[in-house]
Amino acid sequence: MKRILFDAEHEDYRESVRTFLAKEVTPHYAEWERAGIVARELFTKAGELGVFGIAVPEQYGGAGLRDFRYSVVLQEEAARAAVAPAMLGPGLQADICLPYYLELATAEQKQRWLPGIVAGETITAIAMTEPGTGSDLSGISTTATRSGEHYVIDGAKTFITNGINADLVIAAVRTGPDPHRGISLIVIERGTPGFERGRKLDKTGLHAQDTAELSFAGARVPVANLLGAEGEGFFGLTRNLAQERLSCAVGGLAAATAAIGWTIDHVRERTAFGRPLGALQTVRHTLAELVTEVDVAQHYLDRCVLAHNDGELTGEDAAKAKWWCTELQGRVLDSCVQLHGGYGYMTEYPVARAWADGRVSRIYAGATEIMKEIIGKSLRLG
Repeated sequence: MKRILFDAEHEDYRESVRTFLAKEVTPHYAEWERAGIVARELFTKAGELGVFGIAVPEQYGGAGLRDFRYSVVLQEEAARAAVAPAMLGPGLQADICLPYYLELATAEQKQRWLPGIVAGETITAIAMTEPGTGSDLSGISTTATRSGEHYVIDGAKTFITNGINADLVIAAVRTGPDPHRGISLIVIERGTPGFERGRKLDKTGLHAQDTAELSFAGARVPVANLLGAEGEGFFGLTRNLAQERLSCAVGGLAAATAAIGWTIDHVRERTAFGRPLGALQTVRHTLAELVTEVDVAQHYLDRCVLAHNDGELTGEDAAKAKWWCTELQGRVLDSCVQLHGGYGYMTEYPVARAWADGRVSRIYAGATEIMKEIIGKSLRLG
């Protein structure tokens, strides 16, 4: 069924993204996977492409377009090119971090930070998860105590995407005892005394994307770096979770779509019992099921993207998209590895890497169980 999500300008952007990935990402991807981190230059090159400026007002160097379809194009093409993990850091900057600066920053903060972010010269991260808390934002224990014109921050964060490369980290901190109204957001800058980066974590997949532990021991951060009002951080976080979860859903379905394409090519070329694997009924039926599930999910997801552009995407609908598309990603990739046979377990094949990379998508940005709880509570069953 024909998709109706994109206009001509999105397809023009798609061609630019394909050229960018072929020139700036694919040649370096294996090196970045071995290093466990992408080069900072990837962000500046992405800035030149316009990845970070689409939604940013023109006065700060952006295009001023609130159109999430450009993000969809980027994720789809990165998955197709089998380099999605390298683009996860830039994607986090564009889709997850930037909305906080656009919606919560003061005019002075925007002028101070946005031009560098748009250019890709300033790399951003957001630090919510702590060693003792996962999806429960109300349970964070990192503290920020007011001391004159500074906050003194103590605590630790973990599983932080862009944690090593980041110049600015939006940290969720506790400024009061209330589980929700005691949370604030503070931007911590590279070089702040008392702010240390711990291990670059060794993950099962997503090797090209740096994930780190962060620690704060008496880190003194200017009050001028408070993002939004003190005590309003929890509500700022939850307001932006719909886009974060939509982005995860897009990435999950893009990975599934790419894997099906690789697998169709493989079963056409690979022979068994004197004929192509694809001629076997069990193979045809498996792929028929996967293609159907992905097509059906794609149209729901496209509708979510349009609703988000219109400011109408609810947290419940984003949760539906996130858990369904990432669980589907897992089922599809597992089947595609199986259909590749032994080759599917070899990391030289993109389907093997995508299988390992994709497992975490059912965990980050809210695990599947949390998504179901959000949806279930919306039903008001008792």
